[in-house]
Amino acid sequence: MKSLNILGIGRNTVTVMDLAEDCGFAIKSLLHYNDDRTGEYYFGHEIKGSFQYLNDRDSLEGEFFALSMGDLAIRERLYTMIVQKGGTVPALVHPSCVISRRCEIGDGVQIMPGSIVQGDSRIGDNTVITVNSVIAHSATVGANCLISGNVMIGAYSDIGNNTHIGQGATVVSGKVKHVGNHCILGAGSTLLEDMPDYTIYAGCPAKFLKNLSR
Repeated sequence: MKSLNILGIGRNTVTVMDLAEDCGFAIKSLLHYNDDRTGEYYFGHEIKGSFQYLNDRDSLEGEFFALSMGDLAIRERLYTMIVQKGGTVPALVHPSCVISRRCEIGDGVQIMPGSIVQGDSRIGDNTVITVNSVIAHSATVGANCLISGNVMIGAYSDIGNNTHIGQGATVVSGKVKHVGNHCILGAGSTLLEDMPDYTIYAGCPAKFLKNLSR
């Protein structure tokens, strides 16, 4: 059995621990963003140090990692560091998910229980798809995205990089060709139009709220 290190100890970490174990990994260590919690136990596993572990190592070759923080900028930075140092961030797909043999799943992707990824779709590196979400056929989700629970990404829709689709949102097939990079679609929203980069939309139907800083 392979073992991995889980980075980022917060409210979501327990779900990543469960996912890793359900995918056949043992938990080697937990690492927090600083040393304040070193020596504590979190659901039976010791917090053995901080992210400084990554900085101190010239090479991470042969080691496996999973990221559990929700901040997309931090996830992207750590994922990039691990890969550059030769470490592995494996895709973790819960056994209850329905994943087409004709889709593409990137490295570091996490797909939580009950989700569906249909054929001819693509999921970029380091993206998280949480519980009971659907990526319809011929859709694309970019790298380093967060797709929250009970989301529906319609067919032929293209979601850019570093974008967050809020809980229960729907991106409607045939209406939305592209959601940009660094976007946020609010929880419960129904999107019927394209979203430019660095924007927030929300509502039913979803409308522009504001621009995000670049």
